[in-house]
This record gives sequence, C-alpha cells and structure tokens, in this order.
Amino acid sequence: MSGWLREVVGTWRAVLRDPGVLLMLLVAPLIYSFFYPWPYASEQLQRVPVAIVDQDHSALSRQIQRFAQASPRLELALLTADEGRARAALAAGEIQGYVLLPAGLKREAGRGRAQVVPVLADGAYFLANKIVLLGFAEVLGTVSAGIELRQLQAQDQSPLQAAASRSPLNVELAALYNPHEGYGSAVVPAVAVLIVQQLLLIGVAMWAGQRFEDRARPAEDLAIWSARTAAFASFGGLSAAWFFVLIFPFFGYAHGGNPAGAALAALPFCWAIAAAGVALGALLAERERAMQLLLCTSLPMAFLAGFSWPREALPAPLWWLGELLIPAVPGIQGFVRLNQMGAPLQAVVPQLLALGGQALGYSLLAAWALRRRAAAIRSAAVPGLPG
Repeated sequence: MSGWLREVVGTWRAVLRDPGVLLMLLVAPLIYSFFYPWPYASEQLQRVPVAIVDQDHSALSRQIQRFAQASPRLELALLTADEGRARAALAAGEIQGYVLLPAGLKREAGRGRAQVVPVLADGAYFLANKIVLLGFAEVLGTVSAGIELRQLQAQDQSPLQAAASRSPLNVELAALYNPHEGYGSAVVPAVAVLIVQQLLLIGVAMWAGQRFEDRARPAEDLAIWSARTAAFASFGGLSAAWFFVLIFPFFGYAHGGNPAGAALAALPFCWAIAAAGVALGALLAERERAMQLLLCTSLPMAFLAGFSWPREALPAPLWWLGELLIPAVPGIQGFVRLNQMGAPLQAVVPQLLALGGQALGYSLLAAWALRRRAAAIRSAAVPGLPG
C-alpha cells in the first residue's frame, strides 16, 4: 500500500514538472472558468436599440414612445414617420427592430376596434430578436391594458372592479433553478462538466502517450498504473470542485443543492475519464496525437449531452452512444440535477450507474491496452522477435 501511495505522489510530481500536462490539468481549468462564463455575466440582453415608426402622431402613439423609453429591454434609437428609413437602419445594423404605429391607431382603438401593430426584428440574432419582440409586447400590452381599464371605468366600474374584470385570473411566473432566466445560468453549469472531461482526457493521454514513446522504457505492471489513474482522477476532482464550489457562486449561478451527492458522483466520473486517457495514451503511444484526435470532439459531445439540443430529438443510436461511451453525457445530466436542482441521489441513479459502468469499462480497456503495449515492449527487447 505504501508503494501504491508513493506512486500516486510521484505522478503528482511528474505532472507538476511537465508544462504541457500541467497546462491541461491545472492551468487551463482556471482560464476556462473565467474565459467561458464572462460573456454571459450580464445574463440578459438589455437596452437593445430599436426604432418607432409613428404614422399616427397622437397622444396614444406618444404614450407608446414614453413606455418604450422607460423599458429596460429597449433603447429608442430612432423615431421617424418613414418606415423606409427604419428598414434601412435595420439593414445597416443600427437598430435590431422597430414597431409600426399606423395612422388612425388612436381613433380605431377609441372605438373599441382591435388593431394590429406590426413589430419587425432581425431574426439573424435570436437573442436580440427575442428581446425586441418581448419588449414591444410588454409596452403595447401595458398601453392596451390602460385603454381597457379606462373603458371599463367609463361603464361606472371602480378602478378595482375594472382591474378584476379585465384580468380575473393572474399568473405569476417564478424560475426555480434559473432565477435570472439567463443564458449563462442555463449553459455554463453543463459546459463546465464537458470542460473538465476534455482537459483531463487530453492531459492524461498526453502524459501516458509520452510514457510509451520511449521504446526502451521497461514495462510496468497494472498496480502502478492504477495508482497513476487515481492521481490523474484527483486532478479532475480538483477541477470539478473549482467550478462547483467557487466559480458557480462567483458568477451567481445556482449551486450547492446537493454537494455530498455531487462529490460522490465525481468519483466514477473522474476515474472513468482518467482510465480512458490512460487507455488512449497506451494505444496511441504518442504525446501530440491525443490532442489532435480529441480537439474536434467537444462540439459533437455537447450536442449528445442534451443541453444545447434536446436529447429526445437525437436518433436512438446516438443517444446510447453518448450514454455508454462519454462520461460527460450522464455527468452533465447528473451534476446539473445535483448542483443546481438539489436532487437526491435516488433521482440520479441511472446517471450514477452509467458513470460506474464507464469507469469499469474504461479500466478494463486501459488494462488491455497496457498489457498489449507491455507485450510489444518485451517483444521489441528480445532479439529476433518482431517489434
């Protein structure tokens, strides 16, 4: 046992002396933890530049202008009566959308006739498009509600009776796990798990691949490699703890729902990645080849994980491929439920079983690859045998 622990410590020291592997296992997680979430720090788009095409020139259209200027979502950058000018500004990127207030709007609304108020936005930028449509919908809805209330009060209803008549049932929406309803809170906790996997996998495969580049190095038994796998897995645990314990609170993401459960799930998750890295390094036996092979896999893994694309929309073979072979796929599903939603362990049993199965499967694959590499080393050392 003491020899096994000495090998763990020796692996830590070897990683700290290797600049390339150290970059992947310790430095890159620190950089990514700030580099990736920072663009989403504001969580929501605000003050999107828009225009109002006012062809009515009435008290009602001026009220809509005032409400648009007061909206935190919109910034009134252009006020004109010429729709062609607004279209040109939209095409030039000066505004992200505009609303057209047609002539006779106040007259027809005063007669109780429903009016169609067009809102046009740039659909090429879906987040800005959403804010423009939502902002103008809130402005027009508020103005419309005021007109309805005045009409009801003109029918001898009190202000309270008018409010109750207009909206007898009210809906209050409360986001439980994403209180800001921001893009960063939805995406970063999932991407963090994928970042931990990819950096750990590349770093371990680089170190193991370099280990086998030297054909004269004597073969080492599986006990030594099990200690090294444990050492590598501990680096993955440090990266996961850095994100879950420090980075999520720093950026205001939901966190700490079930820390004990997340720590338990991190054990098979990190071991599976470390074992996969050892197996890959032993099979490739080259330091740079692992990075070349893995750099292009992050985006497909993100889609297979189901946070940027619904998993139900994936073909069944792809769904099972991610579930069986990629630790980040069940890892993201499990860690988001444990960290952000506070789910009990019973709710993530399928994910824990998948991670445990991957840890076992990749350990067996690593053992096979190491034995195969050791046999190749021994055969190369015996004269007259093919290498």
